[in-house]
Amino acid sequence: MRCYACKNNIVDFDHKEPSLGKYLSGWGKIKTRRETRFCSKHQRNLATAIKRARFLAMLPYTNR
Repeated sequence: MRCYACKNNIVDFDHKEPSLGKYLSGWGKIKTRRETRFCSKHQRNLATAIKRARFLAMLPYTNR
């Protein structure tokens, strides 16, 4: 089974995308590979993009 990003030829995740918030849990944590259905390569790229967006204050660290 191929991951969603592999199927749709997504090479990298852009940290400026507002849609990265859907990969965060209700508490603001990054969802796991089981929840996102990404392969390890794309999960690492996703985590890096989310961390960059948090640093630039585009995404919250917590949802409290």
